[in-house]
Amino acid sequence: MARSSHRRSVLALVLLSLLAEEPMHPYRMHEMIKERGKDRIANVAQRNSVYQTIDRLLRAELIAVRETARDERRPERTVYELTDAGRDALRTWTADMLASPAREFGEFPAALASVMILTPEDVTGHLEKRAADLANSLAADRAAVTAVPDLPRLFLLDEEYSIAVREAELRWVEGVLAALRSGELTWSEEWIRAVAERFA
Repeated sequence: MARSSHRRSVLALVLLSLLAEEPMHPYRMHEMIKERGKDRIANVAQRNSVYQTIDRLLRAELIAVRETARDERRPERTVYELTDAGRDALRTWTADMLASPAREFGEFPAALASVMILTPEDVTGHLEKRAADLANSLAADRAAVTAVPDLPRLFLLDEEYSIAVREAELRWVEGVLAALRSGELTWSEEWIRAVAERFA
C-alpha cells in the first residue's frame, strides 16, 4: 500500500506528471524537463536529484518498475510507470499547490533582512546588477514563450506566472533603487545603533 505521507516536492510533482504521459526511464525524464523548460521550476542541475527523487517515489509506491531495457550499446535502463496511488498523489498535490500558498524561504528576502550590513552604495550596485539580470532573463523568457506560437495557453501558465512574478520583482527593485539614489532610503552604522537602542 502506498504511503500518503510521502514528502511532496516540485521535482516529484514534475516527475509524476511526466509519467502520467507515458512510462519512461530517468535519463529521458531529465532530458524532457530541460527540453520543456521545466528546469526553471524544478532544480535538476544535478542529474542525481532525479534519481534520488525516483527512489523516494518508488519506495512510496507512487511509481513502479515497468521493465528493464538491456541494449549492448547502452547501459541498462529501468523504465518506470505511474501507479494508481501515484496518479492520486499527483492530483492531490497539484490541487493543494494550486489552492494553498506555501510559505517559501527564499534567499532574496533573507538577504534583504540583512541588507544593513552593507553600505547603501554597495546595495545600490548589487540591486542594479539584479535589475539588469531580471530584465535580461525576462526578455529571454518572453522570447521563448513566443517561439512556439501555436502552443495552447494551458501549457504556458507556469511561464506566464514566472514572468509576472519577475516583472513585479523588477518594478519593486527599481523602486528601491530610486529611493537609494535619491537618498530617501539610507543608513549608517550610527543610525542603525540608534534604532537598535530605541527598540531594545
